[in-house]
Amino acid sequence: MKRRTLALGAAASVGGWVMADLAVGLVRPEARAAYSTLYPAMAQRRLAAWEALPGRLSGLPLAERLTQTNQFFNQLRFLSDGEQWGSRDYWATPLEFLGRGAGDCEEFAIAKYVTLVKSDVPTAQLRITYVKALRPRQAHMVLTWAPKSGDMPLVLDNLIADIRPASARTDLIPVYSFNADSLWISKVGSEKRVSDASNVGHWQDLRRRMAKEIIL
Repeated sequence: MKRRTLALGAAASVGGWVMADLAVGLVRPEARAAYSTLYPAMAQRRLAAWEALPGRLSGLPLAERLTQTNQFFNQLRFLSDGEQWGSRDYWATPLEFLGRGAGDCEEFAIAKYVTLVKSDVPTAQLRITYVKALRPRQAHMVLTWAPKSGDMPLVLDNLIADIRPASARTDLIPVYSFNADSLWISKVGSEKRVSDASNVGHWQDLRRRMAKEIIL
C-alpha cells in the first residue's frame, strides 16, 4: 500500500479526539462528502482525528506507533454485527467504523492494520489474526505485529488496553492470520503459509469497498 503524506496544521484536543486542519488525507474526496451527509459532528471529529494520525505517528518509534494506534481505536465502543448491522458477520470499513463509533472485533483489527500501514509499518510485519478467545469463550479477531515471520508477535486487542506478547495471551488460541499478501494457518507452536490472501473472501470484499473510500 502506498502512503500519501499528510499535511498537518495546528492540532487541538476536542472531546478526546485530536483535530487538525488537513490539506490532503487518507480519504477520497467523494467518500468524505458522503460521510459528511451520513454522520453527525462527533463522527466528523473522529474522521479528522484519524486522518491526522498516520502523519503524526510515522516519525515515532515503532512501539509508540503501535501503542497510540491501539489506544486511538480502543476508545470506540464494541457492538456486535447483529446489533449494528443485523448481520452475523459484516466487516465494516474504517469509515463505517468511525462514523458509527462502534464495531465488532474485526473492525478494531482492520482499522488498526490500515492505520499502521499508512504510518510506514511494513505490511509484512502486520497480520489480522483470527483466534478463539477463552475468556469469554468466543471467536475473536486481533491485530498482531512481529519483526519477521516466526518471531513472537505482539497482540493489539480491543478486549484489553495494553499490548502484550502472544506468549502472555494464553486466553487466545490462534487459528489463522492474513495481511494484504498472504494467508497462514496456525497449529500448536507453529504456522504455515497456505496461500495468498485471495482465499479470505470477506477481506477481498472489504478491500474493494475500502479502495472506494481510502487512498490505499
